[in-house]
Amino acid sequence: MGKLDGKVAIVTGSGRGIGREIALKLAGDGAAVVVNDLDEAPAAETVAAIEALGSRAVACVGSVTDDGFAERYVQAAVDAFGGLDIVVNNAGYTWDAVVQKMSDEQWDAILDVHLKAPFRILRAAQPVISAAAKAAQAAGEPVPCRKVVNISSIAGLGGNVGQANYAAAKAGVTGLTKTLAKEWGRYNVTVNAVAFGLILTRLTTGSAGDSSIEVEGRHIKVGMNPQLMSTMEAMIPLGRGGTPAEAAGAVYLFCIPESDYVSGQTLVAGGGFVM
Repeated sequence: MGKLDGKVAIVTGSGRGIGREIALKLAGDGAAVVVNDLDEAPAAETVAAIEALGSRAVACVGSVTDDGFAERYVQAAVDAFGGLDIVVNNAGYTWDAVVQKMSDEQWDAILDVHLKAPFRILRAAQPVISAAAKAAQAAGEPVPCRKVVNISSIAGLGGNVGQANYAAAKAGVTGLTKTLAKEWGRYNVTVNAVAFGLILTRLTTGSAGDSSIEVEGRHIKVGMNPQLMSTMEAMIPLGRGGTPAEAAGAVYLFCIPESDYVSGQTLVAGGGFVM
């Protein structure tokens, strides 16, 4: 028996990286998961990996920033598994520049994926969560504790050079989290955030200037100067960047019953690093 048996989770950006590890972690403890990615192949790979664990999963492919995506994603959980218990807003990427060189397109794209998309998904989830809570109350049954985990960053807590867009979006995630914790307490929903420090993913491990990702037709440079990476790791008390599996472990803490009375909080998963 897993701690999440019978639970239904949606995890955005779960075809790769941290999102994939979150999906696998939840599924490994019994949750059914609706996997999401921009591309069909990585989403299908995560679904197959979850099924190999003996859990259930389906894919909902598409961009979290598309109009109508949020409603489609929530409905996929209802159609496939009959409800929704865990929402993890994880999808995102970085598109850096110092403020005088940052375009409106850069600003809007990052705010859209990191802040507007979670808002839309939570707005779409509200009728499902509210109806389930009211049905339990009407039947005289305890209302199960449902979970929302929004992904933030230490950049949103202390800022970061070249990331005005990303830092602003992640700071906004904190406000969204605290507000929803107050609005949704009546449904017995906890709403928390995890702020990641340096996590070793495809966005950080490639060499700066040599690595890029493609997001909706845009080729965006990612990666980090090796000297800067070494400097950052030296500032982390644990002496290294975290792994995607370790990042997923922090999210998992907010999804299990042991955290049923913790809400409106931001947990820093940064190896002891303090801004």
